[in-house]
Amino acid sequence: MTPTTLGALLALLPLALMLQSPGTQRGGRTPEPSEPALRRLSHYLLAHYQKGTRPVRDWRTTTTVAIDLMVYAILSVDEKNQVLTTYIWYRQHWTDEFLRWDPAHFDNLTQISLPMESIWVPDILINEFVDVGKSPHVPYVYISHHGEVQNLKPIQAMTTCSLDIYNFPFDVQNCSLTFTSWLHHIRDINLSLWRQPELVKFDQSVFMNQGEWELLYVLSHSQEFSVKSSDSYAEMKFYVVIRRRPLFYTVSLLLPSIFLMVMDIVGFYLPPNSGERVSFKITLLLGYSVFLIIVSDTLPATAVGTPLIGTQATHLNDTSTGIYFVVCMALLVISLTETILIVRLVHKQDLQPHVPEWVKHLLLERATVLLCIRDREKFSQSRTQSSDISRQAENNDSTEGSAALQGVLRETTAIRQFLEKREEFRDVAREWLQVGYVLDVLLFRAYLVAVLAYSITLGTLWSVWRDV
Repeated sequence: MTPTTLGALLALLPLALMLQSPGTQRGGRTPEPSEPALRRLSHYLLAHYQKGTRPVRDWRTTTTVAIDLMVYAILSVDEKNQVLTTYIWYRQHWTDEFLRWDPAHFDNLTQISLPMESIWVPDILINEFVDVGKSPHVPYVYISHHGEVQNLKPIQAMTTCSLDIYNFPFDVQNCSLTFTSWLHHIRDINLSLWRQPELVKFDQSVFMNQGEWELLYVLSHSQEFSVKSSDSYAEMKFYVVIRRRPLFYTVSLLLPSIFLMVMDIVGFYLPPNSGERVSFKITLLLGYSVFLIIVSDTLPATAVGTPLIGTQATHLNDTSTGIYFVVCMALLVISLTETILIVRLVHKQDLQPHVPEWVKHLLLERATVLLCIRDREKFSQSRTQSSDISRQAENNDSTEGSAALQGVLRETTAIRQFLEKREEFRDVAREWLQVGYVLDVLLFRAYLVAVLAYSITLGTLWSVWRDV
């Protein structure tokens, strides 16, 4: 073997050993990198990251946080405690200058999720918060390769709200959710809107529209505020406008009350000289009181103002009825009082004097014409009776009277005086009965006008409120 051949064999020996290694044998796998791209990127970003400071290279740079909100559900509206509970989808994003990388160095990876506890997060809170609620915890945020951090999380917000239920059950509530940085002023953290206000206003894509309340729209507004000449703070306000669905309360509250008022009006057609009208109206009044007791738990209670329908909280465990039911109860009491007055006029007339002339003039002459009562003369009767026999007997008494005839004439005179006295009592009763009849018609029509005016006023107001 020549030296040239020996040198060639020694040069090919490392190549032969490489071809016989297990990693390159037939059916073997290509060796993978020592660490996956996600782990290498996570280590690269967090190795020297300081989450305690605002992520800007120049402290004069303002961190702008863009905010977005979508209402998912209206969980509850507590009118007495003035608390609104909503479930919202909250989104915010900002730029972190220390979380940037070149995707070419990390297997073209452009986005990564990291634990929220490992990076800086703005202290954005809701000013109206009264309870932390039961919001699920989302531990991760998304980070893009140019440093944009996206924080998406659901929030169960229990917030204070000035609830005005005067228009119940046609009320519309406007509650605000104010997002602001609790510590950083506007030179450090500024707030902006993620989407256009028009897109936020009518976005009901995720709203659960099956409850008592319906979402009308969500208004957004950003502004600055300061407290006693201190540094200014940025805040983003979202006005959640909701409306109550009135069908349930109309069927369960308004219709039964309207039916009872209609029955009270029908009760006026019972005869005024019958005692059944009094018992009928007392039964209606008791039934209305029981109805209010039954529905008291259904009606909303408020500690501020007096609702048109519903209850107003006066003490810790006490409520007073709203204006609508108070007026209906007052109308029933007025109707019962009118009935008692009429029954008093048309009963026990023997103990009453004659009807005064001014009462006859006002009620039996003027009022009958005004009320178009055609049978106003039905109780009047002529009481002219002939007394010729007695007068003739008295004239003949001096000439040809006898003791027996005088006795008969005295008995006849006594009977005639008794009958005239009884007829006079009957005339007084007829007059008072006619007065009671005319007064009953007058008061009934006045009562009917009051009920109709009240009903038209409420109907007009509710129509206006419903169309708002």
